[in-house]
Amino acid sequence: MRCVLQRVRHAHVDVDGETVGKIDGGLLVLVGVGQGDTEKDCLAVADKTAGLRIFADADDKMNLSLLDTGGQALVVSQFTLLADCRKGRRPAFTAAAPPDLARQLYQRFCERLREQGIEVQTGVFAADMQVHLQNDGPVTICLDSDALAK
Repeated sequence: MRCVLQRVRHAHVDVDGETVGKIDGGLLVLVGVGQGDTEKDCLAVADKTAGLRIFADADDKMNLSLLDTGGQALVVSQFTLLADCRKGRRPAFTAAAPPDLARQLYQRFCERLREQGIEVQTGVFAADMQVHLQNDGPVTICLDSDALAK
């Protein structure tokens, strides 16, 4: 599982001109599910997302997590995070999980964040979405379940 976390002041996602998910501050999380990803991978990345200390404390040091700040998460599925660009000029997406598995693990990721008390908004799985955000910092972090397992 591969995620891109962006610390945001606010973000929203639109489908067909209608806002389907919106947060006022916290993390925009783009989630890509890969071939062979399991619930264990999903939970590890969700827990890391919730606990990663990338928010400023009173001394303006990155020392607080989403859990500490009470921030929200806007979670958007994005299979293109699994793009293989090694050959040619057109990315291959064969490393992305089949839609049924990807949907299941994406939903479980959101569920895991909610279990920890985080308010979660989402996009629409497999929809053509427009994501709007104001990055805060900017702070952008990439997480990969393969790297977390090491």
